[in-house]
Formats: sequence, C-alpha cells, structure tokens
Amino acid sequence: MDYFHLNVDREQLLSMSSLGLAHLGDGVFEVMVRSWIALHGKAKPKDLHRATVTYVSAPAQAAAMEKLLPQLSEEEADVYRRGRNTAPHSVPKAASRAQYQAATGLEALFGWLYLQGRTQRLNELFEIIMSCNEEGEEKECR
Repeated sequence: MDYFHLNVDREQLLSMSSLGLAHLGDGVFEVMVRSWIALHGKAKPKDLHRATVTYVSAPAQAAAMEKLLPQLSEEEADVYRRGRNTAPHSVPKAASRAQYQAATGLEALFGWLYLQGRTQRLNELFEIIMSCNEEGEEKECR
C-alpha cells in the first residue's frame, strides 16, 4: 500500500470513526502548515515550533473553519459536522469546548480528503486558510 497516495473506497471511509479521521487529519494539517512555514520563511529556526502552533492550535483551527464553511460541498460539510459533533474526552486549557470541537471537525475533514487522495481539494482549502483577500491583494491571515 502507498500511504502517500491513498484512495480509500467510500464504504471503508463511512466505517471509520470521526476520531480516527481527525487523528489522521491532524497530522495532514500539521504537515501542510510546516511545509508552508518552511517554504515561506515565516520563522527563524528557533521559532519554527512556535510558528507552527499558531496555526495548528484549536482556536486557530476553529477560526479557519469559519472561513472554510461557505466553501464546503454538502458532503464535506457533513464530514465536518460529524467530526465536530464527536464528544471530546478532554479539552485543552487554551481552547473552549466549541473551538476544540470545530478543530476536530476540520481535522476530520482533512483526514477524510487525504484518505481519498483528494490532494488538490486539500490544497484549495489550505490556501483559503492561509491567505485572505484584502482590498484586492493577497495577505496572510491568522
């Protein structure tokens, strides 16, 4: 099996738990953020971890979902809601329960897309998160 180029069938995807999708999606999202930071030179070597955490924290991911929701297909929105509605066992101190659940939904969506090999869609959604259009020019969003 090629774990870098997956294409899991629909039935297998439907049988996966939301937490399993979120677990995988957490890693996918973090690799994308780390790649973006490295490619854009957004942090000094000693600050790479701190820079990554600003994007992968639950509050940042919850804010990202607000940007993404209007862009999602009905099926993608269903996957997000399924992930968001998973009851968390605990919530980090730096996040509210709602933020943590929204972040879990984002991670489930990214895991779901990754398992289907839908890297183009992952890149589209990631670009929405990492940039915004302010007065006609692309600016970094946080």
